Formats: sequence, structure tokens, C-alpha cells
Amino acid sequence: MKVCKFGGSSVADAKQVTKIIDIVLADADRRIVVVSAPGKRDKTDTKVTDLLIQCAEEALAGKCTEDTLARIIGRYAEIQRDLNLPESVVAEIEQDLRDRLAGDTSHHGMFLDGMKAAGEDNAAKIVAQAFQTRGANAVYVSPREAGMLLTDDFGNAQLLDESYPQLANALKGRKGLVIFPGFFGYTKGGAVATFPRGGSDITGSILAAAVKADVYENFTDVDSVYPVDPRLVPEVKRGITEMTYREMRELSYAGFGVFHDEAVIPAVKAAIPINVRNTNRPSEPGTMIVQTRKAESGGVVGIASDDGFCNIFVDKYMMNREVGFGRKLLQILEEEGVSYEHMPSGIDNISVVIRDRNFSEACEARVRDRILNDLKPDNVLIERGYALVMVVGEGLYYTVGMAAKATAALSAANVNIEMMNQGSSEISMMFGVKSCDRTKAVNALYGAFFG
Repeated sequence: MKVCKFGGSSVADAKQVTKIIDIVLADADRRIVVVSAPGKRDKTDTKVTDLLIQCAEEALAGKCTEDTLARIIGRYAEIQRDLNLPESVVAEIEQDLRDRLAGDTSHHGMFLDGMKAAGEDNAAKIVAQAFQTRGANAVYVSPREAGMLLTDDFGNAQLLDESYPQLANALKGRKGLVIFPGFFGYTKGGAVATFPRGGSDITGSILAAAVKADVYENFTDVDSVYPVDPRLVPEVKRGITEMTYREMRELSYAGFGVFHDEAVIPAVKAAIPINVRNTNRPSEPGTMIVQTRKAESGGVVGIASDDGFCNIFVDKYMMNREVGFGRKLLQILEEEGVSYEHMPSGIDNISVVIRDRNFSEACEARVRDRILNDLKPDNVLIERGYALVMVVGEGLYYTVGMAAKATAALSAANVNIEMMNQGSSEISMMFGVKSCDRTKAVNALYGAFFG
């Protein structure tokens, strides 16, 4: 059995939905289909999820939502018309959207998740009808009906483990095709809750793990996972044939937008291979993500980067002799609701790297004051505008001199390394640079390792 997930670009219009149907019907093993909300039809277009967020924010602000609502309905109506589906489909979608808008707005996160989830939910319903018009035995299945239970961390929900047997019971015995909306589930209290953006990847991985699929196929708009972002290094042409879960997790975390980093975890636990493929070129084999692979010495599988990071630098003489210093520092962040990404340290100083989006100016001021008052450091410096660049590959573990090769390339490109860290797994090296040097750093490292 195969579980297939199709991203927003694959559901953007009727032509793309037709491709989904052709791909799925070409292989009888493709039994569960997960769909995203309609994405951009072209570079100037707006994703349906973004329109839903705009609509929800207008409602929360007490503004008129009719114009935005009409744009959302229009996207589905265009797909309905071009696929020759009944007009009643659009009427049902409009009623669903109006019912969501009329819901309780007292809890902003809950209301926003309810609106965001409409994108995937209605896409799944319209795709199921499209399959049926082609004569396929296909049925829409709701996450509520299937038992997809999530925590109530709205906008950042996590799956409850008890969902796995419920999903298996609901899906494994079904005949025909299951069309399942990605991105959301339900809390035990019955409220809609969503994964982080891009969470349809997570849904697909969860379902593949639950039904113990032979493979999880993730269809997107690229032939494979590339070793570097083509927007930063346009000359890259060849994709990655095979990589490990660990490599994909590291690269996804550090900015690879092809696959959500959290989506790797359910597949890893269930040992389900992931195949990243192109909806527009389904004959291409894509990239296989597997548990283990033969790693060559010195082999770098990819270079990823992301910006929007902040560095908290704390300096205190004899810090290494002060028991509990690191714990106290992290406890301050925990109590302020801030998670950290990396924590390089020396004997008298420590850096904590966090994402800007989790660190408002008001929160920064509170954290600074608490560090000064509670830890009595010699110096505290908080700087924004950082980018992280990751060099990833199982082959790093076996090879001497990889860090020297990377630092020499960055030096030759006149990129100053603000911080450096290598994970204990030894399959990745992280370099912190100023955001303005990000593109230069990625190109330098690509030249050094891929030539």
C-alpha cells in the first residue's frame, strides 16, 4: 500500500487535480491520498491558506470579510467549473466557510485554526468528487471520523499517540480510495487544531505510519530534493537520488522547503521509506529517503540555510565553575515560552540561538533583565539578523578535514563565521553568519563540496 500526499501546487487548479487523478489511478497500490489547500497558480497568485488567514483576521478585527470570502470561494468555483463538477459542490463550500466565520471568536487561536483548516478540508471534498466523476471508488474521510487527535496547541499542534490505532482501524480495511485532508485534526474537546504551516506533509507521514504503508510518496513541484536551494545557487541541476532520514531532518530544519522537518519523525519510527516526486513529471523517480544508505567518505548530501535567527551571548568569568548556570539560563527562556535552536559554549561564555519570530522586542527586554538580575553576568549581548548554514552528509562522520574545507571556503569568500557547531551525530556542521552573507556563504560551500 502507498500513501500519497499532494502539495498546494498540485491542487492549484483543475489541470493539476487531473494530474493527481491520473497519477493515483495509474498505480493500484496508491490507496490513501492526502491533499493540501490550493496553492499558487502562478507567481503573482495567493495561496488559499493565506486568504483564509486574512479572512479570519478580518473577522477577528470586526471588519467586513465578504471580499476575501468571495476570492476564496472563487478559487474552488474555478476548479469545480473546469472539472465539470456539480454546482452544489461550491454551494456546500460557501456554507462551510460561512459557518466557520460565524463561530466563536473568543479564542483567537482556535478560531484561526478552524478557518485555516477549511483550505485542506474543502480541497479533499472537491478532489474526492473529481475522482468519482472518473468512475473511481473514492471517498472523502474526515480527520474527526478517522480519529486524528491532536493537542490543543493551536497552530502548532502535535499528534496524540492514541491516534495511531484509531487511524489504522479507520483506514486499513476500506476498499477503494481514501481522500484525506492534510494539515489538521481535532482536540479531545472537539475543536479543530492545525499542525505548523506545511503540515500536510506531517499528515501524510502519520497516515503512512498508521497503516504501515510500503512507501510514503510526497508529490510536489520539483523532480527531486536538490543538494542546495536553486534560488540561491541557480546552476544546480542534479537532484539527490537517495538520502537518510537523519540527513533529510537536518536539511529540512535548516531551510529545505521541499519537505516539512517534523514530517520525517512518524516515518522514521515506523521505518516507512519516503519518496519525494514531481506531480508535473511523475515518470521521474524522485528522491528516496530511507533509514540507512551506503555513505562514501567525504560525501556531503546537501547544504541548507535559513535566516531569521537571533543570538543571545552571555559572558561571565569562571562560568564553568558555577553549577547550574546553563540550566538557569534555559529556564528563563522556558518560562518566557521561548524554545532554543543551538547552544554553542566556551568556558566563560555561552550563546543561545533562537528564531526571531519567537522573540518579540518585549520578550527580549524581559529576558535581558532576568539574565542580568538572576545570573549576574559580566556581559549580555542580544543580536538579530543571523542566518544558519548547514552542511549535511552521513559521510562527514568518516572524513578528517571537512570542517577545515568548509571554513577555508567561507574565508576565501570573505564570509565571517559568527559561530560554529557540529552535532554529536557528526553528520552536520552548522555555521552562523550574518543574514547579509547567507547567499555568499551557501555558494562558497556549494563550490567547495560539489565543485
